[in-house]
Amino acid sequence: MSDLPRKAVTRTAKLAALPLGFAGRATWGLGKRIVGESAEIVGRELQQRTAEQMFKVLGELKGGAMKFGQALSVFESALPEEVAGPYRAALTKLQEAAPPMPTRTVHTVLAERLGEDWHDLFLEFEDRPAAAASIGQVHRGVWHDGREVAVKVQYPGAGEALLSDLNQLSRFARLLGPLIPGMDIKPLIAELKDRVSEELDYGLEAQAQQAHAEEFADDPDVVVPAVVHQSDQVLITEWIDGVPLSEVISNGTQEQRDRAGQLLARFLFSGPARTGLLHADPHPGNFRLLPGGPEGEDDWRLGVLDFGTVDRLPGGLPTPIGDSLRMTLDGEADAVYELLCVEGFVKESIDLEPDAVLDYLLPIIEPAQVDEFTFTRGWMRSQAARVADPRSPAYQLGKRLNLPPAYLLIHRVTLSTIGVLCQLGATVRLRQELEEWLPGFVPEDLTDEEESAAQA
Repeated sequence: MSDLPRKAVTRTAKLAALPLGFAGRATWGLGKRIVGESAEIVGRELQQRTAEQMFKVLGELKGGAMKFGQALSVFESALPEEVAGPYRAALTKLQEAAPPMPTRTVHTVLAERLGEDWHDLFLEFEDRPAAAASIGQVHRGVWHDGREVAVKVQYPGAGEALLSDLNQLSRFARLLGPLIPGMDIKPLIAELKDRVSEELDYGLEAQAQQAHAEEFADDPDVVVPAVVHQSDQVLITEWIDGVPLSEVISNGTQEQRDRAGQLLARFLFSGPARTGLLHADPHPGNFRLLPGGPEGEDDWRLGVLDFGTVDRLPGGLPTPIGDSLRMTLDGEADAVYELLCVEGFVKESIDLEPDAVLDYLLPIIEPAQVDEFTFTRGWMRSQAARVADPRSPAYQLGKRLNLPPAYLLIHRVTLSTIGVLCQLGATVRLRQELEEWLPGFVPEDLTDEEESAAQA
């Protein structure tokens, strides 16, 4: 018996209640206005009630509903400030916790996957979960060799629930669209569906995590826990303590914010170059700040968790990304346009002005135009508003550009990471990371002297 609400009729009813709830609260708000309450007060209450219901339902259902909520949470900084406040707390909850499954269910899964004597594998095992996410929850324990470990147990029926939720959510994606201005919800849901089988395969996750753990084993800035044991529905890795990035976002010092932002950008771009894999789930719940960086205990390292979703990039990030960014910075409109046509971003049937394409791309790479860039919610909101405004050239051009399948996940991860950097309010030397890790950003034919001069 699954402890996820699995029956299609039950889950569908819960999800279908979301758009109905939106409509009901709008009617409630109108009634409050009629009896004389101010628009500001009514609007604030309406937003808060909407946020509470939406993310309560998504969190309870776990599965695809919660996965969708987590994917949305990194774009919270794109919301207008008067709307963002009520949503912020509800969104953040999805990054770290969900209602736990009963202890008896956890023990049943462990007995089925590790054997009836599974207790003998641990010196200690905490029944209370330390964290919960979309398809599984994590328990803290001590492995038989004395290592502290994180024991990730998959919810029974997670696969069925994941697909059911995402299918249902896609049916009213249009109603959810206004939650994040400038973002098309349907492709996000479709991409999440495409990754379901990988997300559920703890064997693939173990391989991806161990590849990162080995590559970053001696890295002074990034910590990836090693895999200790893996079987169907159970993944055991080394435990790492640290400050969750969600806490840094809400209460961190500026020094912590800047350090976290720099390391997040470094990991995003260096990971594919070093491992051939792109960590594709960059919401704050998957990162920790750990003391003891290169400058000592007062410095910080970045702990990285959850490798259930990765993009396999054997050659690293595609060179055309670096080429197009470099040429855009250099104002080479015709060359950028030609490259985008070759890569399939511009369909043959569409004729666009090269200068218009350049104008569309420039705001996206503003952080790469300077040595340091401060990511803010205000900047993110201005970008979202620009893309979402039907009257703007950016909106019209964006509707006509095409995103090739090979770039879908890279695009979402990049936007998600920028969203987290804006939540942090971090000042980041992004150009430095691009120059070191992004193929094509620094021309290969430059001499060492020319490259140093270009960087200067």
